[in-house]
Amino acid sequence: MAKPDEIHTISLSFTDFPEDVQLCILSFLTPSDISNFACTSKRFVSLCRDDPRLWFSMCNRKWASKTQINKWGSGKISYKLLYNTLLEYENLIGFWRRSGAESDSPLIFFEWGPFHIAGSRVKPSRTGTYEVIKLPFLWMGITSKGEIVNYLDPVGKVELSENVMNLDDLGVVESELVPVNVNFVGRTHVVVEENGTAFGYSCNSPQNRGFMKVSSSGNMKEEEYEDLCVSPGSLPDRLMTDIYQYFANKTSPGGNGSARRQRRRERERQGRRKWEPEDYVKIVNCSPTPARPLQGLWKGFCDETTLEFFLVSYDDIGGIACRRLVELCKPFSAYAPVFWTSNTTFIESPLSSEEENIYESRMHIQPLAEADDLCEILPSADKRVILCMLCMNSSYDLVIPDLAGSTVNPRQAEGRIWQYENGTFGFGFLRDNHVIDLRCIAQNGRILEAADISGE
Repeated sequence: MAKPDEIHTISLSFTDFPEDVQLCILSFLTPSDISNFACTSKRFVSLCRDDPRLWFSMCNRKWASKTQINKWGSGKISYKLLYNTLLEYENLIGFWRRSGAESDSPLIFFEWGPFHIAGSRVKPSRTGTYEVIKLPFLWMGITSKGEIVNYLDPVGKVELSENVMNLDDLGVVESELVPVNVNFVGRTHVVVEENGTAFGYSCNSPQNRGFMKVSSSGNMKEEEYEDLCVSPGSLPDRLMTDIYQYFANKTSPGGNGSARRQRRRERERQGRRKWEPEDYVKIVNCSPTPARPLQGLWKGFCDETTLEFFLVSYDDIGGIACRRLVELCKPFSAYAPVFWTSNTTFIESPLSSEEENIYESRMHIQPLAEADDLCEILPSADKRVILCMLCMNSSYDLVIPDLAGSTVNPRQAEGRIWQYENGTFGFGFLRDNHVIDLRCIAQNGRILEAADISGE
């Protein structure tokens, strides 16, 4: 007889598990891992290649908490196609900034919708408060036929529904939307440009994907995704086929009904000015961390009592730089920092009497939350507990004297950063008599203090 404390080991193979358990385990793997697993046994080939239950499990585990996966493509597309598409879209989520062109709203925010990805312009409100305005302008989704569609809403007045993602159901909404291509250049750069060839369809669509090196394989029909993975084919042959098909549709007496409708749509849009391409660069580190408490996107009131956005970043050599977000859209020569420091060693509280006097002798620029006045300047001692302090400068000229072609008085450029107990911080310069307090723009992937613009 076995002893009561004796442990028995039972050996189980993967096939001994119930099928739902198998699918749950496999859902944690990547497509390449699943392909490798399928090579271990013939019985797993069909499960890993075509079984919708597996791809549903993978989509459900990865994105069910973020979007309604059964609504994408009106629920008529395969989960394998959905997985590959959402995998590409996932990198879009978060904050981006415009590059190469000046803009009053350079901050872009991509987020999950129930059956689409929504891109919004985020800009400061002009109400004298910390509220920010979020204006949706870009919709990205899939039609029920598995085609990728990207719509630009220049006015921001279109109410999105599942039908908007299907070209045949657009109706009057079509005149208010602009079809665009969303081209991925690596993981941190996106180019959005008007699509003048087919209404709503991305240039990453099956007809063009073979030539778009900047794109990834998510933006295509499932059968073409399979073809491209298994047999790349001849790109020149595909190109000639597309050209012949294009002219055949254009010159055929009977013609293609959808092609004729497309040409009519193009003629109707001739009077509208072409939408200029926009380049976006991803803001990878958009929130503070325990190791980098000043990092991220911040908002605060400056000299003119106008709310502005700031980006604080840590460089590779340990320095910290703060810039106005609107300045980052300009040429490199205009990248003057608001403040900069190469020394990131904080001085912990309690501060010396001299440093306390520097802080307490200044006023805070901030909105008056509970009054009708737009803005007021409050004493620095009001409801703020300093956790630590950091010395900083307003210019690189202290380290590189000839950078601006003039000599800067160190006293004029010197300043302080005060980190508060609540995680926010303020900064000020010795030449001024005020402190600019900053708050986070977003937290946990959600924009804070977003203004209600429904009535506008």
